[in-house]
Amino acid sequence: MATIQGNLDGTGMKVGIVVARFNDFITSRLLDGAKSELLRLGVAESDIDILWVPGAFEIPLAAQKMTATGAYDGLIALGAVIRGSTSHYDYVCQQATSGIGRVQLDTSVPVLFGVLTTDTVDQAIDRAGTKSGNKGTECAQDVVDQVSAFRALAALKA
Repeated sequence: MATIQGNLDGTGMKVGIVVARFNDFITSRLLDGAKSELLRLGVAESDIDILWVPGAFEIPLAAQKMTATGAYDGLIALGAVIRGSTSHYDYVCQQATSGIGRVQLDTSVPVLFGVLTTDTVDQAIDRAGTKSGNKGTECAQDVVDQVSAFRALAALKA
């Protein structure tokens, strides 16, 4: 019986980050957390590409375009959708979530979900580096872990 698990060594990995400009006072903090952690885990700065998009709704298509290049071992999707007084929040959250999931399944490239979906600005701030940690940092750890686990899985059949 084989136990397959990843590790936190990002050496030699190429990672793309799709980040939404909408609510950039939050998403820039998520991006800083992701970049810093990727570097700490051994991903070379030259192996990190960042693609800015208008908002969270646009993240899935951008992630799909990035995976289509074949250049990336994994992606991180960063955004912040904060509930307002209209139903727009529900539509954007649903489309971002299902679209990012679809990109993973269609391409077999891990796309880590770092899109904050919060009721208030304070909740988003908490998840972007204050009380609740930084979701960008968590996604960086998770993408490295998942890519290394998939590499270990692929090595079993080699």
